Amino acid sequence: MARLLRGVCAVGFRGRLLGPELPCCRAFSSGGWDPGRAESRRPSALAWAAGAAAVLTGLGLARRAEMARQQSQPREEADGGGKDELARRFECFMAPPVSGMRELRSRRGEMRSRMEMLIMETQGQVCRALAQLDRGAAFTVDRWERKEGGGGISCVLQNGEIFEKAGVNVSVVFGHLSEEAVQQMRSRGKTLKTKDGKLPFCAMGVSSVIHPKNPYVPTIHFNYRYFEIEEADGTKLWWFGGGTDLTPTYLNEEDAVHFHKTLKEACDQHNPELYPKFKKWCDDYFYIKHRGERRGIGGIFFDDLDWPSKEEAFQFVQSCAKAIVPCYVPIVKKHCHDPFTPEEKLWQQIRRGRYVEFNLVYDRGTKFGLATPGSRIESILMSLPLTARWEYMHSPPENSREAKILEVLRQPKDWVH
Repeated sequence: MARLLRGVCAVGFRGRLLGPELPCCRAFSSGGWDPGRAESRRPSALAWAAGAAAVLTGLGLARRAEMARQQSQPREEADGGGKDELARRFECFMAPPVSGMRELRSRRGEMRSRMEMLIMETQGQVCRALAQLDRGAAFTVDRWERKEGGGGISCVLQNGEIFEKAGVNVSVVFGHLSEEAVQQMRSRGKTLKTKDGKLPFCAMGVSSVIHPKNPYVPTIHFNYRYFEIEEADGTKLWWFGGGTDLTPTYLNEEDAVHFHKTLKEACDQHNPELYPKFKKWCDDYFYIKHRGERRGIGGIFFDDLDWPSKEEAFQFVQSCAKAIVPCYVPIVKKHCHDPFTPEEKLWQQIRRGRYVEFNLVYDRGTKFGLATPGSRIESILMSLPLTARWEYMHSPPENSREAKILEVLRQPKDWVH
């Protein structure tokens, strides 16, 4: 369902006004929108420090003691609660939330509201971090609506100095699942009880793919989502899914260790068995069968996470989301100005072709989205690079740096032991 949460069944449109003066499709660099007069949704030049603080906040992983204290109470209460605290968190968003601030306030203790707050904050943290790295680059903020219920916010940067294409999307959708979606879930072992063939659902998530220009800066993908279904007898089923994975063009072992250790630290806060389990799941999922190689050097991936409890699962997802900026931004800073040759750029383009092959041939979220009538194609295909290349029978020389990355893609490594 990853691409469902990037706009499946969505009817998108650009140019609709968010308020008297705020267009839904606009440019964003390191500023933001002002929720101080949130109900009228008027634009304002936010203090740059608020955006920077949001990024710095995302750089820290929660301590085990703090996580335990939050287990029994919603994050809003743990942080101080009240409208003032919510307003402070709204300032970090790239746009007004999909559900509306009044609705989020009225049900702020419910998981669907807490998850929407988390994905909106994650979108803001990542976009601000990227905009600060790629000085002068601007995100286009594209708000869309789904006629069946809900909508989303797509933030896309193209042709920057550092990033060729970077997209960070949020979706919050609800309504009734299609029969195809129900069948897909049943194929994963879920026993779903429909009423008159209908199954009410609510789904939300944040999803991103970042393609840099420099071949020495890797591509990163992340997606974190929450799904809630109400069966015919009123029973509510829920689960979380997601992950973060890295796709380098050239292998830098120091970067690979940093990336995996950062994700492992986020997992270990909750259970030391999670990282090895979800690392293997990632290696197995992002596998290009017809090439006999993985899409990248992995990371973590999980789906249908409904244990040990809803609160503990949410806290785990929250830790993973907070790890995105610290696992990736230091690598970008390290290599974004590395010199490279036309031949190295060519190899990057060929590797991007492999990325496209996986997403269009194997990724179940992309396939589901493209097969669903009314899908928002622009959001679904945001994951594809701006440029890619396919050369007939291309094979790198033996013992070359290009051949070295292929060895790791064919035989995954343990990067943290």
